[in-house]
Amino acid sequence: MTNNEKVDVVIVGAGASGSVFASVLAKAGKKVVLLEAGPDWQLGDLISSDIWGRRIKPAGAPFLLEGKNPYGYVYQAGWGTGGAALHYFANFPRLLPNDFKVKSSYGKGLDWPIDYSDIAPYWDKVADDVGVSGDAKAEEIWRPAGKPYPMPPMRIFPGGAAWKRGFDALGMRLTPAAVGINSTEFKGRPACIYDGWCHVGCPIGALSNPLVTYLAEARQAGAEVRPYATVTRVLTSADGSKATGVEYYDANKQKEVQEASVVVLAAWSAQNPRIMLSSATDKHPNGLANSSGLVGKYLTAHFASGTSAMFDEDLQPYMGTIAAQYFSYDLYDKNAHKEKGAFGSTFMVAGAAQRYSALGGVANSRPDLFGAELAAFMKRAARGYTRLNAFAEEMPVIENRVELAGDKDEFGMPLGKITHSFNDEAVALFNANFDKGVEIAKATGAKDVWPNKGPMPTIHLMGGTIMGKTAGDSVTNSFGQTHEIGNLWIAGPGIFPTSGAPNPTYTILALSLRGAEQLAKDWGSVAG
Repeated sequence: MTNNEKVDVVIVGAGASGSVFASVLAKAGKKVVLLEAGPDWQLGDLISSDIWGRRIKPAGAPFLLEGKNPYGYVYQAGWGTGGAALHYFANFPRLLPNDFKVKSSYGKGLDWPIDYSDIAPYWDKVADDVGVSGDAKAEEIWRPAGKPYPMPPMRIFPGGAAWKRGFDALGMRLTPAAVGINSTEFKGRPACIYDGWCHVGCPIGALSNPLVTYLAEARQAGAEVRPYATVTRVLTSADGSKATGVEYYDANKQKEVQEASVVVLAAWSAQNPRIMLSSATDKHPNGLANSSGLVGKYLTAHFASGTSAMFDEDLQPYMGTIAAQYFSYDLYDKNAHKEKGAFGSTFMVAGAAQRYSALGGVANSRPDLFGAELAAFMKRAARGYTRLNAFAEEMPVIENRVELAGDKDEFGMPLGKITHSFNDEAVALFNANFDKGVEIAKATGAKDVWPNKGPMPTIHLMGGTIMGKTAGDSVTNSFGQTHEIGNLWIAGPGIFPTSGAPNPTYTILALSLRGAEQLAKDWGSVAG
């Protein structure tokens, strides 16, 4: 076993949240090491191919999946530097004010210990840091005013314009989508070329993945990235009051220790609890920061109700970005579908570029077709197909959880087991959004309209290390600092008490920036 020289901070995971913490702390003069389980990707490694793109999806030890709606995590985590933000769609919507006090307002779910105004300045800072294209003023029909985005909206293609007609016909509102993609050159990075391959990594750097934003800044400020470093435990002092570093296995599968004054867990939302539970000691018999028993609990997922529309005219569906051309919060009221037994917000996106194979490809919008019929459909779809997606939220319940299994991985670390089920209100919301999607699609004047109804999907993963006011009701405070071990911090969507309906990455970045700046400010008292 090798003991490395002690550093100021060790960060587990070099994805979206870990990169932010690394950038802020390295710029503050701290000696930073990031431990990444996967390879150290460079822009030149990225290839616009669904087959190649599998390389940046999760690898390593599997998670066991249970529950009525087992959590499909392959699209929701990453492998290597950049993490899931290397293959994300770069939609940058915000949560809205009604997301933060759901328990107090509706008697369901949980409350956040902060509100919209606490995060708003950090959304604005992130936009200026990484580059966001959109129309902030137009979004004020739904949210409080903020700073303009640094770039104008992305181009609108016929597939997006078709959905705008449908929304207009029903008196519903769409605005240009806010995306973390360059509509113009930004900080030396080129503008998007609209080829629609965002989801397998952008090799030109037009999409704001960590390799060209916070992780690049962290490296420039002196942070070290160690790839193929699989963390198995957080180490603690004899009295259990402080984290002292982490134990990990290197590329040669040799055990190493990295001591640090501060430990930041920035792996994905199921892996952080797995590490914490695996780090149990006599002082922390149930895992670290877990006297409440809430480590791994209150996992939440999004789900989406997709609606397809086929036109005779050429919509150029292959053009654009995998992010949306338009989005809408018009169904964001938690009780928008109350009459159908549903509860929760809905966030709609329209006009994404279409790919024709792979899991989310056009072919899978008609799984009933085979052979000549599928070929004929695909020929039409190459010109006239477009899709609307309605993303929605489930309420957190303690039964949705990650815990340790009896089986172990190659390093002797217990596997994680994710148990997840949607409740009746979430299922009702899923179905209600299909009804609304078909109504909107028919209003576009499309030749054919159909719901893409299949098994209820699980999209994104939040919770598991939720923030709150005390150690009795949560794992961390609003900055990600664990209540029980002051120099152990958690970063990423695991600290979300509730999920809201929008894509989470913009909020992940904003909360990480808020937490990292607080850690830098309080360094003396935290690092001790």
